[in-house]
Amino acid sequence: VQLQAWGGGLVQAGGSLRLSCAASGSIYDINDMGWYRQAPGKQRELVAALISGVGIYYAPSVKGRFTITSDNAKNTVYLQMSGLKPADTGVYYCNDVKIANDQGAFWGQGTLVTVSS
Repeated sequence: VQLQAWGGGLVQAGGSLRLSCAASGSIYDINDMGWYRQAPGKQRELVAALISGVGIYYAPSVKGRFTITSDNAKNTVYLQMSGLKPADTGVYYCNDVKIANDQGAFWGQGTLVTVSS
């Protein structure tokens, strides 16, 4: 079981970043993967998700600026972020939305995004 996220960094407001997350382990379904964000001092929140049979979810705060996609062959999910704002700062994680809220759910190390004003 592994969730490895990368692609974060320091960027100026208005800039772009592309995050990637590789999921390994039979418990993860790449068609039900989401990106979560934990800002300093705040709870982790879902910002974008692929939900099989339903479609794509975006949090209102990122809609129109973030795009979630996946590569099933690579078991990898991506988050293209543009028009970044300081409020987007946080550690970004990926996880399967069906199990992310389970007590004791495994979370990888995430990738830190810092947006400067």
